[in-house]
Parts: sequence; structure tokens; C-alpha cells
Amino acid sequence: MSKTAWEDVVELPDELGDETAEELLEEAAEVQDMTGEVCPYPQVEAKKAMQSLTAGDWLVQETDHVPSTENVPKAVSDLADAKVWKSGDGFYRVFLHRR
Repeated sequence: MSKTAWEDVVELPDELGDETAEELLEEAAEVQDMTGEVCPYPQVEAKKAMQSLTAGDWLVQETDHVPSTENVPKAVSDLADAKVWKSGDGFYRVFLHRR
């Protein structure tokens, strides 16, 4: 019997490569450190930040809470498109592009 992977049960946004993620991080209008925070706090903070951004701006949330990689993009799906970068050691960045 095969073991179920997280990616099999979670609908993650498109994943970014290391180089692209670094470039977008440098362009970000705002970076939120949500390390150690759990849902719903990251969603609430993303929603609030999106209200102050203009079209074309990037918001980046850094997190170690895997459900945030799915829940945050869903919370702001009416305002932003999302992509995720994962480090391989339990650290993620959720990139939200304001429409």
C-alpha cells in the first residue's frame, strides 16, 4: 500500500522555482513573517494587506504552517493570484499577486 503524500490531498497553487522566487521576493511590496502562526491568522493578515496594495503588487507570506499554503490563497482568491515556493525543509513562501 502506498503512502499518501500531502500533495495528493491538498490543492496547492503553482510552485515556483528557487530563482524566480528570489526575484519576486525582491520585488515584493510587503513581506509578512507568519512563521509559527496558524490559520486563520495568516488569512486575516493577507486579506488586510491586500486592501492596501495596488494592482501588480506582490505580497509574500513566509510560513512553516503547510495548511496556509492552501488556505491563504483561497482567502484572497477574489483579489490575487497565488504561487508557492517550498524550501524542502518545511519553510514556504506564498506569493500573492494583486490583480
